[in-house]
Amino acid sequence: MSSQRAAGQGEAGGFPRQYARTRRFSFGAPRSFTVAPDGSRVVFLRSQGGADPANCLWALDLATGEERKVADPRELSGPASEQVPPEERARRERAREMAGGIVAYACDRDVKSAVFSLSGQVWWAPLAEQTGLAPTSTAPSATPGCRRLPALAGAFDPRLSPDGRLVAFCSGGSLCAALANGQGEPFVIAPGEGEVAWGMAEFVAAEEMGRARGYWWSPEGTSLLAARVDNSPVATWWTSDPAEPAKSPEPHRYPAAGTADAAVSLWHLAATAGGGERRQVRWDDERYPYLVAVRWDEHGPPLLLVEARDHKNCKVLCADPSTWELRELVAASDPAWVDWPAGVPAWLEGGRLVWGRADSGTWRLEVDGELVTPAGLQVREVHSTGRNVVFSASSEPEVVEAWSWGPEEGLRQLTRQAGVSWALESSDGRARVVASRTMRWHGAKVEAQVEGGPARAVADFSETPVVEPVVKFLRVGQRDLSVGVVLPTGRTEGKLPVIMSPYGGPGHQRALAARSGWLEAQWTANQGFAVVVVDGRGTPGRGPGWEREVYLDLAGPALEDQVEALHAAAEVVPELDLSAVGIEGWSFGGYLAALALLARPDVFHAAFAGAPVTDWRLYDTYYTERFLGHPSVYPDAYERSSLLPLASGLERPLMLVHGLADDNVYAAHSLLLSGALFRAGRPHSVLPLTGVTHVAGEEVVAESLALVRVDFFRRALAERKFAA
Repeated sequence: MSSQRAAGQGEAGGFPRQYARTRRFSFGAPRSFTVAPDGSRVVFLRSQGGADPANCLWALDLATGEERKVADPRELSGPASEQVPPEERARRERAREMAGGIVAYACDRDVKSAVFSLSGQVWWAPLAEQTGLAPTSTAPSATPGCRRLPALAGAFDPRLSPDGRLVAFCSGGSLCAALANGQGEPFVIAPGEGEVAWGMAEFVAAEEMGRARGYWWSPEGTSLLAARVDNSPVATWWTSDPAEPAKSPEPHRYPAAGTADAAVSLWHLAATAGGGERRQVRWDDERYPYLVAVRWDEHGPPLLLVEARDHKNCKVLCADPSTWELRELVAASDPAWVDWPAGVPAWLEGGRLVWGRADSGTWRLEVDGELVTPAGLQVREVHSTGRNVVFSASSEPEVVEAWSWGPEEGLRQLTRQAGVSWALESSDGRARVVASRTMRWHGAKVEAQVEGGPARAVADFSETPVVEPVVKFLRVGQRDLSVGVVLPTGRTEGKLPVIMSPYGGPGHQRALAARSGWLEAQWTANQGFAVVVVDGRGTPGRGPGWEREVYLDLAGPALEDQVEALHAAAEVVPELDLSAVGIEGWSFGGYLAALALLARPDVFHAAFAGAPVTDWRLYDTYYTERFLGHPSVYPDAYERSSLLPLASGLERPLMLVHGLADDNVYAAHSLLLSGALFRAGRPHSVLPLTGVTHVAGEEVVAESLALVRVDFFRRALAERKFAA
């Protein structure tokens, strides 16, 4: 065994264990910020150490800079293991949540109190420091002022009314509420029954649309808009644990491409038992079945974003709360698929509509139909609206900065960190939180500030990694592809076997100028490899035309760009040994890794494919049909993008890895490909992970995967490449 192989692999304190134990260094890092509208405080979540999975709720006093722990889950619920209701467990899986304790919270309008759930119970906490508060008799607590509210069993997703008087929550399939003062009994606003649930996001909303919630308070706090989700049209799929054959399989309603989605409608309900007189908010849901977003706040009437099943049309609708009639504000269409920056539609103060649209090869921001950002500045996401709209955007795909636009100040760049930054403001624009990740420091530097006051740093308790990444960023090839190359620390000469590590698909970028994204790549490189990361066509940051290059073909453009970038990078970085090239990835990256090995064995010599989609007919409706269309309309697109017809072409080592409890990319994908390979007489390896979902986050599993992956490539790319 070479010294490089041993370095940091499995010993106590080594990187794989540290990376797994800290959940990719997310424990101890501040997150989920809320700025009080009066600029008095900033609320956020953070655990108390780099290996501590239990988030606490914190408040930062912007006048003094003092941080105060508002709620500690261990003090509230005791040291016993958290008992997460199945609906909350599913919500966390959709959100890729790896922490425990307080993983989400919601505030009243003035950010004076917050609510959150722990083990199916709802808790209330004061955010403004108050004296004389004692827990009620129904809410024993060691955290001063916090109280457990009466709630039905299995409560999750609690949200305060804007006036702070009521807290709504979901329980089972029902939408419920209780008084925030802890008095009285909880009541059911809308009861779920069978496959009908109220106030929850259906699978494709939470997994693909970015809509994690299913109910919205009125600004007055007297009523709500709530989604009614009927899952009965959706096919039932099953996951099971073969290691526990006595345990019953678990059912899931999964809408595979070409099959029925859940039936979703929107209703106005009074915040009373039974919901009062229910009024359905009606739109043409046959033409536009997807309820993508709902927004209701003090800046304007309710906004709805609805989308067609074929993704070629969408509308922004505005509801009149007195009649619940809808009027169209914006309509968009596209011959491939419609899209928009995350965080819109929204209202600015005074009722001006914020939207985003494709123009001049750019995702641009518009306010009341007027473009307010220039061509070439790609708007990524809107983070807050009020007096100003605060958003992240990039001129170069590797760098994302924070920006704002307001009717008085116009367009302003808030950060110049040459990394990945974002910001959000109080509604009056006086207080702001800014966070930046760069290649110059570990983690995110977070500062909060009131206009005219000093900047207050938010402490980061995350661990310092035992590796320090050094990345060579390149632009290569005819398409000016974004590439990052990582070499072993201290390596200055000689050829190195290559591991390409893409995601490579729509919706996610890897070649970003943020140190945290390169830690695992640096550790892998330190084992004796050159790691190459490429963002090709279809990935974000290059504009609408670039993203639509993969329309009706998720295989061809993605693979072509990996090959082109590899060869072009080798002309710039002579250490890359093109005679020994491996490729690895997870999810879409796993699909791309297997595709590369099957379709281009002349270029790629081994692949480690984690949770790969192998047949797009088995992936969900919303994502798949956006890019490949309906399988009955575009069968050739599905055939062109499938791995199964390529099975007989396998010539080189392939390892398939899949969690058997994965309810996003089901294990059937890897099993079907393995079966096709077996029938074609093509040797390969399969590593099934019992009890593991799409996020292989468990410490032992994550650490072992890192070690198995490196050992696989060491063997597959020939041991002689690793001589000391």
